[in-house]
Amino acid sequence: MDLQFSVSATNRDPRPGETDGVSYYFLSDDEFRRRLDAGDFVEYCEVYPGRFYGTLKSEVERTRGEGHDVILDIDVVGGVNVKEIFGDEALSLFIMPPSVDELRRRLEHRGTDSAERIAERVGRAEYEIGFAPRYDKVVVNDQLDEAVAETAKIIAVFTGRSI
Repeated sequence: MDLQFSVSATNRDPRPGETDGVSYYFLSDDEFRRRLDAGDFVEYCEVYPGRFYGTLKSEVERTRGEGHDVILDIDVVGGVNVKEIFGDEALSLFIMPPSVDELRRRLEHRGTDSAERIAERVGRAEYEIGFAPRYDKVVVNDQLDEAVAETAKIIAVFTGRSI
């Protein structure tokens, strides 16, 4: 398989160590909105008020033109939109936790987020899980090694290329 992640665009400022065109395409607020209005995005999402992320059509075309299969790591609505645009040329794959309770337990065990942040993330996950039936395939991430192997097999079958 010749997979390559798409570089997303955002209107947030770069963080230390991030490079334009590698980490993200960093666009000004005006440029992001102008490109939205021009229809330059395959998908986009306002993740936080005034903070946008999206996938430029030109990025997908560039990557495919170089002979790579493109991986998009995007929100659930964007995934549904990409599938609608590309149809059978796209594989939509939903990675799901074994359960909401297990997700909460994993987040708490990490010890990196506040209780409020965990509740926010779990609430978001409950919303996102509702989109799973709209995806081509669903992989439950119960045992990481098994989920990775299942994902690789699904992609190999879809692309017709060996793992």
